[in-house]
Amino acid sequence: MILVNTDYITGKELEMLGLVKGSTIQTRNVGRDITQSFKTLVGGELKAYNEMMNEARALATKRMVAEAEALGADAIVNIRYASAAVMQGAAEVMAYGTAVKFK
Repeated sequence: MILVNTDYITGKELEMLGLVKGSTIQTRNVGRDITQSFKTLVGGELKAYNEMMNEARALATKRMVAEAEALGADAIVNIRYASAAVMQGAAEVMAYGTAVKFK
């Protein structure tokens, strides 16, 4: 499966199959929350949150790819990511794009 954030793939003629998406909602761990809050006192990267968001993006991408494979797609073009808070301490990460088949 080819994944790109452009609306084309060089040298390929594309047949559009439709929108595909994948999402996940992640919550913060209370213990992780407490240790990360101390980090705000001294500044710097919040590595635990960074890891959580990386895992969330990977899972959302995996679910998007599975949806594209179910359509018989060869690639997904114009991939985008979005995130939003859905409640206190929880965030949704969504990956979406256009599933395509090579002509």
